[in-house]
Amino acid sequence: MNRTLLLCVESEAPSGLEAALRRFEQWMGDPDSPVRAIRRQPPSSGEFAPFPNSLHPELAQALRSAGIERLYSHQAESLRRVGEGANVVVVTPTASGKTLCYNLPVLNRLLDEPDARAVYVFPTKALAEDQLHEFHSLVETIGAPIRAFTYDGDTPQDARRAIRERANVVFTNPDMLHAGILPHHTRWAKLFENLRFVVIDELHACRGVYGSHVANVLRRLKRLCEFYGSRPQFICTSATIANPVELAETLTGEPFQLVDRNGAPRGERYVIFYNPPVVNRQLGIRRSYLQETRRVALEFLARNHQTLVFANSRLATEVLVTYLKDAAARMAFGPNAVRGYRAGYLPRERRQIERELRDGAIRCVVATNALELGVDIGGLDAVVMAGYPGTIASTWQRAGRAGRRQSTSVAVLVASSTPVDQYVIEHPDYFFGQSPEEACINPDNLEILLNHLKCAAFELPLREGEKFGPHEVAELCRFLEETGCLHRSGELWHWVSDTYPADAISLRAVTSDNFVVVDITGEPAVIGEVSFPAALTTLHEKAIYLHEARQYQVEKFDYEARKAYVRRVECDYFTDAIDYTQVKILEEFDSRPIAGAKAAHGEVRVNRQVVGFKKIKFYTLENVGAGNLFMPEQEMHTTAFWLHFPAEFLARLGDLAPAQKQSGLTGLGQALRAVASVLVMCDPHDLGVALTEDVARGAVFEPDLYLYDAYPGGVGLSRHLFGMTSRLLTAAAELIAACPCESGCPSCTGPAGETGDGGKRAAARILAELLRATAAPAQSRFNSSGKTA
Repeated sequence: MNRTLLLCVESEAPSGLEAALRRFEQWMGDPDSPVRAIRRQPPSSGEFAPFPNSLHPELAQALRSAGIERLYSHQAESLRRVGEGANVVVVTPTASGKTLCYNLPVLNRLLDEPDARAVYVFPTKALAEDQLHEFHSLVETIGAPIRAFTYDGDTPQDARRAIRERANVVFTNPDMLHAGILPHHTRWAKLFENLRFVVIDELHACRGVYGSHVANVLRRLKRLCEFYGSRPQFICTSATIANPVELAETLTGEPFQLVDRNGAPRGERYVIFYNPPVVNRQLGIRRSYLQETRRVALEFLARNHQTLVFANSRLATEVLVTYLKDAAARMAFGPNAVRGYRAGYLPRERRQIERELRDGAIRCVVATNALELGVDIGGLDAVVMAGYPGTIASTWQRAGRAGRRQSTSVAVLVASSTPVDQYVIEHPDYFFGQSPEEACINPDNLEILLNHLKCAAFELPLREGEKFGPHEVAELCRFLEETGCLHRSGELWHWVSDTYPADAISLRAVTSDNFVVVDITGEPAVIGEVSFPAALTTLHEKAIYLHEARQYQVEKFDYEARKAYVRRVECDYFTDAIDYTQVKILEEFDSRPIAGAKAAHGEVRVNRQVVGFKKIKFYTLENVGAGNLFMPEQEMHTTAFWLHFPAEFLARLGDLAPAQKQSGLTGLGQALRAVASVLVMCDPHDLGVALTEDVARGAVFEPDLYLYDAYPGGVGLSRHLFGMTSRLLTAAAELIAACPCESGCPSCTGPAGETGDGGKRAAARILAELLRATAAPAQSRFNSSGKTA
C-alpha cells in the first residue's frame, strides 16, 4: 500500500499536542501502520482591509467596540460587491468570519432604511439560533431598533404574529419557508413588500433531491416578491466545492459573483488519516472503526485535550458515548465530562452542551452532523471523525471545528470499511488537493417541479403565459386541471383542491408517498415512516424492521393502504432484501467511444422487483436463512450513465472465462458507485447499479453497466458522471489496486461470495483495458473539474 508521510513533527505545537502527535508518528513507523498520512497546515497571518467609507459610522463603531479594528479582505470585498448591487457567493474555510460577509451589508442597509427586511435561510434550527445570538450581540452594541427573530417549528404560536409584523430580519430554514411562510404570504405582506436581502448559509448543503426542492422554493419566493413589488439581492456562503457559482445560479436563477480569496488568519493544524488495521487479509476485514475511534479519542483525552468526536449515525453516536463515558470514569474529570449531541435532544439540552463546551466543563462531545455547521462551541484541541462524512467539504467543515481561536489543533479521520472511506483514506493526495466535488441538483425534475407548481398555484393563481423558473406553465396547468387541482377562469388558473399542497411535500424526497409503520405488539401505535422506495426492501412481510435498536417483525404489508404492521421481537439477525433490476434505454442523450467500449448517458426505464430476502446475523454477518417474496414490480423513469461492452471488447479479455467477465462487471459496478458518490457529492444509495443485456442483441453477450439516479426523473448525477468518465474509471482502478484483500471485499468490489470467483481480478483487468486507450487523451480532453475541456 502507498503510505505517504506528509510531515515530520518537529513543530511549534504545544507540549501536550506534541506528545499526541509524536504518538501518531510512532505508529506510522510500524510496517503495518494504521496511519496513512499526516499533513501539517502552517499558520497564516491573514489579509486585512480598513473599514470602507460606505460602512455606516454606527456599525463601524460597534465593530470597534467588539474589538474589530479592520475587516478580513474577503469581508471587505463582499461588502463592496453587495453595495454595488451584485448577488454574491462567499467560499472560504470554516471559522473565517463568513457571518460578517452578510451581516455587514444587511445591517448597513437597515441603518439607512429602517423599514427594510431580510430573510436568513439556514439548514438547521441550531445554526439559526446561534447566528441569531451573534446578530443580536452586534445590534445591541449599535443600539439601533433593529428586530430579528427565528421563525421555525419551535416558535410559539403567540409570538408568530409579532414576528410577522415587527421583524426586520427573519431567521428560518427551507422547510419553514416552504410550508410556513410562502403559503401564508398575505400575513407576511410587509416582509415581501420590503424584502431587500435573502441570505442562504451553508449553500453546499443544497444538493441532490434536497437542493432541487430548495431551488423550487426559491422560485416561489421570487414569484411572490415580484407580486409585492420587491426584488431582493441574494448573498450565499459555502464550504469549498468545485462549482459554487453554478450551484448558486441554478438555485436562484440569478447571476452571481464569487468571493473566494480567504483573508482570515489561521492557526496551525495537523490532519491525520487513520485506517484500522487488517485482521483478515483474505477477506479484507479490518478492526472495528468505532473501537479505533475510541482508541484515538482517548489518546487526546488522556492528555486533557478538549475533543469533539463526529459519528455518521445516531446509533454510532450513542455507542461511542457509551465507550467514552466508561473510559472517562477512570480519568480525573469523570464520565459527566463526556456528552452526546444529536437531533432528538431537547433544544435546552443542546444549548447547555454548547455553553459547557465553550466554558471547558465538558471535555468530549460525540456528535452527528448537528455540530458540523457553524454553531459556536469555542476553541477545541482535537476533532476525531468516525468514518468519512461523505464529502471533502463536510470533512473540512468538521476538521475546522477545532482551533477556531487560531490555536494549534489536530483532526483525525478514522476510516470505516466502506469503499468510499477506503478510497479517500488511501489517496491522501486526492483529498488534500483542490476540492473536486461538484454539488448536483436538478430543479427541473418533473415530479419535484409539478409538486411546487401546485404550491405556487395555492399561493397565487397562475397566469396564462407565465413562467415558473424557465418553464412555460400552460401544459402543466392543463394536466393539473385534469387531476382536479386547478380550474381555469379567463387567463388565470386557480387552486380548487381542498388539500394544502405544501404539507404533502417533503424537501428531502422526490415523492411524499410514504409508508406508515404501525406497532401492533400492544395498543396499535405509529412508530415510524418509511419512504416508498425503501419500504419495498425494508417492510416486506417477515422483514426485521429496526427502530431505536429494537427489532420488529413485519406481520402484514398493506401495499394499497401504504401501511406496514409490525410486532416487537427479540432476535439475533436482521434481514436484507434480494431484488432483481432490469434497465431499458429510452433515449440516449450523448455518447463517446472509449477503448472499443462506449460511455453514454440518457433516459432509462428501471424495473425493480424484490424477489426474496436473506437473514443476516448481527456482529458475525453470517447468512442464517432466506425466504422468497412476491412483491409488486416497480417501474421508474430516470436518467443514467452507462458503459456498453461490445463482444469485440470482451474478446480482448481472452484470459478471463465468461463467468469471470460477468463477476468482474458486477464488481466493477460496486467500485464505480463508490467513487462516483465521492466525485459528485452524493450518498452511495443515491445511485443505483445494474448490469443488464439488451435481448435484441440476440445470443451475443454485450452487457451494459448502468449507474442510474435512484429517484424518479433523476437529479442530475448521471450527466455529471458522463462528463468525468475518465476520472471515474481511473479512481475505480485506484480503489481496487489499493485494497489489500485477495479476492474482493466490501471495501472494493464486494465480497467474493456476492460478485463471484475472480471478480476483483477481472474488474481490475476490465479497467486496465478501458484505461489503456484513454489515459493519454484524458489529460487534454478533461479539465480539473472533470468537465469536457
